[in-house]
Amino acid sequence: MSFIKVLNLNKQFKIVDKESGLANSFKSIIKRKYKYIQAVDNISFDIDKGEIVGYIGPNGAGKSTTIKMLTGILKPDSGFIEVDGFNPFNDRVKYVKNIGVVFGQKSQLWWDIPVEESFLLLKDIYKVSDKDYQKVKEELVDLLELKDLLKTPVRQLSLGQRMRAEIAASLLHSPKVLFLDEPTIGLDAVSKLAVRKFIKEINEKKKVTIILTSHDMTDIEALTNRIILIGHGKKLYDGKLTEIKKKFNSKKLEIIFKKLKSIPAIKDVDIIKKERNKVILNVLNNKSVSEIVREYSKVCEIEDINIINEDIDNVIVRLYNEYDV
Repeated sequence: MSFIKVLNLNKQFKIVDKESGLANSFKSIIKRKYKYIQAVDNISFDIDKGEIVGYIGPNGAGKSTTIKMLTGILKPDSGFIEVDGFNPFNDRVKYVKNIGVVFGQKSQLWWDIPVEESFLLLKDIYKVSDKDYQKVKEELVDLLELKDLLKTPVRQLSLGQRMRAEIAASLLHSPKVLFLDEPTIGLDAVSKLAVRKFIKEINEKKKVTIILTSHDMTDIEALTNRIILIGHGKKLYDGKLTEIKKKFNSKKLEIIFKKLKSIPAIKDVDIIKKERNKVILNVLNNKSVSEIVREYSKVCEIEDINIINEDIDNVIVRLYNEYDV
């Protein structure tokens, strides 16, 4: 049986439909027009215990709305959600003890008090025993390098420091599921690596099930091999990231020759750039590198070869374009 089960999930929002202009603004005060936005449209998926799943899509696709329903913040209009045997909305009090949530742009820490004081407040809210709290806190402080930050008020932390503290705060009660909504937004490269390393460790050591939403595709690539793509509220793809990379990844080959006079045309190879004794080629139709090298070595002596794989962001953009999102 699936640890997380979502079946035919729907959520619609009613918003004011106001035309631009001052006159129309006055009209909307007297008589308002409304329109309905289908934020989540009949979405279904299953997630096993201990999985890390990337939940991706462009802005406005319905990612955050789905996460809010999975965490019990929003009630679905229709459909079924079960997480570890709980209905997130109907069983909210019992359910929240089993989940951790990090919203990259919202804080669960108290702004004016030291980090450790926020941790103690959360300990009391979740009714964590002194023994369990001390054990988990020490482990989190060590893994996320928070020792020197515990006495610092949250408002004095850098964004990277605060996000590490936010992740620790979400795990103090040892949840079985962790929802991460843009956890590395605005972080520098060093902080991103630290956060990614930690997420991998808690998944491997504690088998925490993780749903990750992010516009940073390097987060998705580093942490998970399964992605669920949604667009216009609908589920468009659910499968392995490696399959997407195979389908959309354009392989480029850099060849450096000892001497180069002319480049012969080879089937399924486009010359992107030629520069003195170096060429960059676009390899089509899964043509093998060894085959290309063999053909070129007949006419020119090769000094070095480099394979250039396409950036993951470009691969995902191609995926979005295929599904028109």
